[in-house]
Amino acid sequence: MEKKEHIIQSEQVNERIDKIVSTINADWSRTQVQQWIKEGHVTVNGQTVKTKYKGVLNDVVAIEVPEAVELDVEAEEMDLDIYYEDQDVIVVNKPKGMVVHPAPGHVTGTLVNGLMAHCKDLSGINGVMRPGIVHRIDKDTSGLLMVAKNDAAHESLVNQLVAKTVTRKYKALVHGSIPHDYGTIEAPIGRDTKDRQSMAVVDKGKHAVTHFHVLERIAGYTYIECQLETGRTHQIRVHMKYIGYPLVGDPKYGPRKTLDICGQALHAGLLGFEHPRTGEYLEFEAPLPKEYEQLLDTLRNNR
Repeated sequence: MEKKEHIIQSEQVNERIDKIVSTINADWSRTQVQQWIKEGHVTVNGQTVKTKYKGVLNDVVAIEVPEAVELDVEAEEMDLDIYYEDQDVIVVNKPKGMVVHPAPGHVTGTLVNGLMAHCKDLSGINGVMRPGIVHRIDKDTSGLLMVAKNDAAHESLVNQLVAKTVTRKYKALVHGSIPHDYGTIEAPIGRDTKDRQSMAVVDKGKHAVTHFHVLERIAGYTYIECQLETGRTHQIRVHMKYIGYPLVGDPKYGPRKTLDICGQALHAGLLGFEHPRTGEYLEFEAPLPKEYEQLLDTLRNNR
């Protein structure tokens, strides 16, 4: 384990310890440093501190840099649908049915397996060498994801998500005919108290906001576009169920009688963010998968 020592200078007095430590080495991101502080790898004058600790002149800061842990996941060659790639970021269009990250029951065939074969220089935030998944979409949701290729890019993209400056728009097909053309759902999301495997709108949940507008009403269904202001687990699926218009095909939150389309009709079609190095705003749009278009056409023809 690498060890570093730093003496706090006059210009660093009253700065937060995580900010001070992150400036010692250009390769250390602030997010990474915050994790080290939580794990006790950073001490001040021999004592562990919290991230909000503010520096005092001549404080002795000791940093134990943990060795990166290899992720025990095999690289797999696969035909990834990459929309953009440079030294910092990859934007990939994930197909329906693909899991983003390995988990029990899904250790192969995931997007991470493919990314590891495609690119070796991916972010290692929190001391774990893992392809830098910044955000996720569900297995049966198709669409665009941004992936960080280094820690600085990872931190920038995460900070943009926290600041709500990332543009994320989804196309969804829901049960029922929504009478109004536009709407905003602001309802906290947390674990369902009756089913710990599901999410729900709960009093003590995390703040969650979804904006939507109607694109088309089709024979008892509504085709909508949703824009996320926050990014909670299953947010669109939970919010649409909450207001009485659950997603078509949704095995977890949909009605018992729904269309058999092997998962929810949800597509992450538009993604926009500031490039972590240049600051340029980038925006990408992925068309609906063919089977999704065919579903809409079938419903239109059966009116």
